[in-house]
Amino acid sequence: MNPLPAKYTTTDTDAMLVQRATAGESRAFELLVIKYQRRVERLIGRMVRDVDLVPDIAQETFIRAYRALPQFRGDAQFYTWLYRIAVNTAKKHLMDLKRDPVMTMSSLEGDDDDETSGNGLAQRLGATDDETPEAVLASKEIALAVNEAMDALPAELRQAITLREIEGLSYDDIAQALDCPIGTVRSRIFRAREAISNRIKPMLDRQAGKRW
Repeated sequence: MNPLPAKYTTTDTDAMLVQRATAGESRAFELLVIKYQRRVERLIGRMVRDVDLVPDIAQETFIRAYRALPQFRGDAQFYTWLYRIAVNTAKKHLMDLKRDPVMTMSSLEGDDDDETSGNGLAQRLGATDDETPEAVLASKEIALAVNEAMDALPAELRQAITLREIEGLSYDDIAQALDCPIGTVRSRIFRAREAISNRIKPMLDRQAGKRW
């Protein structure tokens, strides 16, 4: 995918691109799609099991965002507003298909070349840079246990912990993305961390120096 032209990356903000897109400049919205497509697809990919659904849901997300651009007032950052549309679109698809959102292993690993990627959650759960066979095996076991623990979370907890630990959004941004009070966000993240911790604590206790 082509990178953003230098004239846009250095001088234009999301708000300016939104303004231009709303005024009918299609290229401006294309630039927003280019900028956020990977992040949106990554977010959706952590909500659904079927990876084949991700491109379609992402496409619908951007179509909905384009149609709703006149309603964007700049009260929130554009990507937060866009993430909220992505979450709602994914939830709609899952409801239609009668599926429950789940986390995948890739969500814990992240993309090394993506500026927003990260494995803070996995690191808290005992990930290590020690490349001995025993350490590698332990890390894989922990990653699998975390995946299973997150898979078992209710959808609202899983969404909140994903946006916080994987996407790195602030509590305020998560509240806007999920359209709920910030206190609710804090509660959901606390409950998600507690549930995951309780589930994998026996495994961590068997590994010296590994803590939540």
